[in-house]
Amino acid sequence: MGSMSWIHWVIVLGIVALLFGGRGKLSSIMGDAAKGIKAFKDGLKDESSSEVADNKAKSALPRTEAEAEELRKS
Repeated sequence: MGSMSWIHWVIVLGIVALLFGGRGKLSSIMGDAAKGIKAFKDGLKDESSSEVADNKAKSALPRTEAEAEELRKS
């Protein structure tokens, strides 16, 4: 009861091998995760900046009669 069973040791050794086995596996996994997060943030930034630009263009007051007509069409 006081010690861990053999299956617990297998799981612990598997986790240790996954984390520290090979050269730079953990750092490459974390690097891939960081790249994914950065790509996600860039995607959100691109989407929101285009929406802001569209909203600014639509909310701007027309300076000429041609601009007023163009805003009415859209």
